Amino acid sequence: MIISKVPSLNLKAVLQKTGISADSLRAWERRYGLPLPERTPGGHRLYSQYDVEIIKWLMAKQEDGVSISRAVEMWKEQINSNLDPLDGLPPSSHFPLQATPIPNAETTLDLLRNRWITACLTFNEVAADQNLNQAFSIFPVETVCTDVLQKGLAEIGELWYENRATVQQEHFASGLAVRKLEALLNASPAPWREQTVIVGCPTNEWHAFSPLLLSLFLRRRGLNIIHLGVNVPNDQFPTTASTVRADLVILASQTLITAATLQQSALLMTSQDIPVAFGGRIFNTQPSIIGNIPAYFLGNTLIQSIDEVERLLGTTEPPPRTNPPSQEYLNAYHSFTAKRPHIELTLQQTIKLSTISLENLTSGIDHLGDLITAALQLGDMNYVSGEMEWLKSLIKTHEQSTHELVNFMTAYRESINKHLHGSCQPIFEWFSKEMERLQA
Repeated sequence: MIISKVPSLNLKAVLQKTGISADSLRAWERRYGLPLPERTPGGHRLYSQYDVEIIKWLMAKQEDGVSISRAVEMWKEQINSNLDPLDGLPPSSHFPLQATPIPNAETTLDLLRNRWITACLTFNEVAADQNLNQAFSIFPVETVCTDVLQKGLAEIGELWYENRATVQQEHFASGLAVRKLEALLNASPAPWREQTVIVGCPTNEWHAFSPLLLSLFLRRRGLNIIHLGVNVPNDQFPTTASTVRADLVILASQTLITAATLQQSALLMTSQDIPVAFGGRIFNTQPSIIGNIPAYFLGNTLIQSIDEVERLLGTTEPPPRTNPPSQEYLNAYHSFTAKRPHIELTLQQTIKLSTISLENLTSGIDHLGDLITAALQLGDMNYVSGEMEWLKSLIKTHEQSTHELVNFMTAYRESINKHLHGSCQPIFEWFSKEMERLQA
């Protein structure tokens, strides 16, 4: 369906169609240049239906936990690749769940979210709970969970990324939000539908909010939801699925490292003919990973995920075929994992950094090693680059020199070369390209 790009809507009409606040929309236009409305001779904004769909697309990304800055980057990346992110999506298909605004200035969702964020940043649990109670008394559960809690956490995460909030503040807010979702899930009506769905996170995945939110919304649709939580051992999923005769198992992963773990869980269950679906942040930011997972992808937004779960519960179609890693990658994976302890020991003994503590150095070594292992398992070292771009931007935001990161990467490459003797070509090719990018 062709979406009109003729500018014919004023600001009031756009706010009514999308549910966004005027302040948020103006901030997006000012900071990110998206959307870019036309102006009348008198200076008033005029938007097209295409602009409206851009706004809804960005809001949908926020619902899924993606920061607005990253959502804008994703939009522009697709446009620069001559891809229209709205192709194939009917207008309004990604409208936020029940996001009908209420005009009273004292009870708008933006105001309630800002109050909740302020309470979290000041570690005021009482005020945060009181604010949520007020929100739930006015708006539907789904609306408060997405527009106050989910978007609130995304904004606090953005503040942390910009070095304007501490990790303690971010953890405090996440803890409050998770406890609220758990309480809502426990208080939900008993399921009235026969299908059983298991939701959980694979080993070493500790981000609880998104799978909890999905569990809550599916439970409120009458499904029997068994929420297993975070860091579930691989062998526990098929055991539980067999015990409860699950119709579907949903796995959630937010990072590259746990995407590799999720792949192993999915392989184990599909080998036993257990239907598996998956989603999470990493598959939105690096969508090519989807082809490596032998399961059904739920989509990029919460609404898409819920609709896809409903569809999967009514179908018997086989899971999509996967892209197996090449033999070169398999060999590199086995060589690297076998020599990794020696590589990391050599790195610790030789590297010299002026501003990074020993504790942070050890964590950095472990983390990059985990990223390399995951990328080799998934069959593409370029997956690590997405995580490195995030780290590079974070270092710049916190006014740290990228020189330290370059030194670290140089020492890591030399240590690998020492123990692998020039083998593992995918690793060396990636290091060469990444070093050029870091020094650019």
